Amino acid sequence: MMLDIKLFRETPELVREGLARRQMDAAVVDEVVALDEQRRRLILDVEAKKAERNAVSKEIGRMKSKEEREAKISAMRLLGDEISALDESLKQTESNLYDVMAGIPNIPDADVPLGPDDKHNVVLRTIGKPKQFDFEPKAHWDLGTDLNIIDFEAGVKLSGTRFYVLKGAGARLERALIFWMLDLHIRQGYKEFYPPWMVREEVMFASGQLPKFADNLYRDHQEDFWWVPTAEVPLTGMLMGEIIDESALPMNLTAYTACFRREKMSAGRDVRGIKRGHQFDKVEMYKYCLPENAEQELENMVADACATCEGLGLTYRVLKQCTGDLSFGSHKTYGLAADADCRARKLPAGRWQHPRAGSAQTAYGWD
Repeated sequence: MMLDIKLFRETPELVREGLARRQMDAAVVDEVVALDEQRRRLILDVEAKKAERNAVSKEIGRMKSKEEREAKISAMRLLGDEISALDESLKQTESNLYDVMAGIPNIPDADVPLGPDDKHNVVLRTIGKPKQFDFEPKAHWDLGTDLNIIDFEAGVKLSGTRFYVLKGAGARLERALIFWMLDLHIRQGYKEFYPPWMVREEVMFASGQLPKFADNLYRDHQEDFWWVPTAEVPLTGMLMGEIIDESALPMNLTAYTACFRREKMSAGRDVRGIKRGHQFDKVEMYKYCLPENAEQELENMVADACATCEGLGLTYRVLKQCTGDLSFGSHKTYGLAADADCRARKLPAGRWQHPRAGSAQTAYGWD
């Protein structure tokens, strides 16, 4: 995922403001503008010199004087060297421009609240009433062990820290939840997909995972496959490079995958139990739609996510995440937090993308 270069050419202040709201240095916008101008100058120079070479080549073919022809040929060799140097400079400039732009996150929506971290997320509404217990509730890592449905020691034995084994009723519950959520989303109007759990590098780039999160992803270096950190990645990649007919929109997709993350960025945070495991299961909701319909489609998806929580009998809150808690590709994000856990699974929304094919899309995902 990458912002459209037209935003930097026509409305650089919009990008500067967006980065400032994310508490990021907006000076990178000037770097993009300068590299883009340099790139366009180089393109003009290269094209002018190539046109000159083509014109002189035709002249040489008509020349009768051997001396004059050899002089022109010698001059064209020098011109060819200049063209090669310009081509190399253009290639390097384009590479530098791509690298800089690939590290710039999406612009937050105007109504996203300001704030440096998740402590500044805004609670929009609470649904249900937190349960009151006449005993001290156990943490899931204690309860799961007591019920003999989670085995942390077996996970560490097999794969190391942040792995676990579900067994008996625990494994059955996991499978039942996956099937139930897929069936629910199908009834809500989503089409089910079962994508690969490994993708090519360009698919990771297209979904905004690279280069930003390279250190948090698992990779097979031998064949250059990447393990998906979310089903959003292959669901984005399926239509990568294609033009979607407007009549086919909106497209509502759902998919289950296992997800794989190194979780380096969460070191020291919520590492106990199953919350920050390197492997976990996830059912995704995802939409392709026209930009002008994105706000309504977002509300539709939030309603579908709320129905999921209510179907499970959960008390939950709907949060609007602040600028400091937005994901890299997010334009606006709502979070659904069960009970008092404000850092429960989230609903990333408003991934305003500009695919090379020219079709605008907005992507959402529900963990």
